[in-house]
Amino acid sequence: MEWPNEVSESVLGEILEFVGCFKSLELPGWEMSVAYNSLTLVNSMQDVDFESMEKQILDCQKGQKKLQKKRGRFLWKISVCYDSDLGIDLEEVSTVLGISQTQLIALHTSQEYIVYGLGFLPGFMYLGGLPEELEIPRRKEPRLHVAQGSVGLAGKQTGIYPQDSPGGWNIIGSCPTPIFNPKAEEPCFVSVGDKIQFKQISRAEYNLKKIEAEVGIFKPEKIALDD
Repeated sequence: MEWPNEVSESVLGEILEFVGCFKSLELPGWEMSVAYNSLTLVNSMQDVDFESMEKQILDCQKGQKKLQKKRGRFLWKISVCYDSDLGIDLEEVSTVLGISQTQLIALHTSQEYIVYGLGFLPGFMYLGGLPEELEIPRRKEPRLHVAQGSVGLAGKQTGIYPQDSPGGWNIIGSCPTPIFNPKAEEPCFVSVGDKIQFKQISRAEYNLKKIEAEVGIFKPEKIALDD
């Protein structure tokens, strides 16, 4: 399913309203994946009668505004260390953008980013709302290895690599908090529609939070958002 071809919080809100309405039907076997202005619905358990399902989808779309119960949204405060050995592209990015590293960090931590999608890797958040001053193309040659926790910039987006992987984003810092844990009841604590704000921390704080994560005592900071 597709909505207007634009990146906007209002469009995302309409999609999430539809998701809530569709879930309320309690139809078996359906999985849903949200991305910016689209929603993919997959049912791998049974054959789907298209005409019947199309009617249910359209009825749900017409009536989605009537659904009162929906998941609360949160603003998550995510710690990032911007030391040069962690933010391996920080110096290059600041040079290309024509701003100081201090200005770059201040801009990056000043925004509340909207989680428009989860994908590419389990728990990889596509975050919109990047200041225009920080927009920069992907790297011409992707790296074969980007470390878990790396915080990057690419185009109009920023995000965190939840696992070690190849990647082409410009790395400006590192997050000590694990974003994805396959053993947890909710493997990714962040959901589409939530917001993220980055908070600069020192290297000592970064090392401490890494230890807390390793022993399982870290607790992400969150603030409930009014809908």
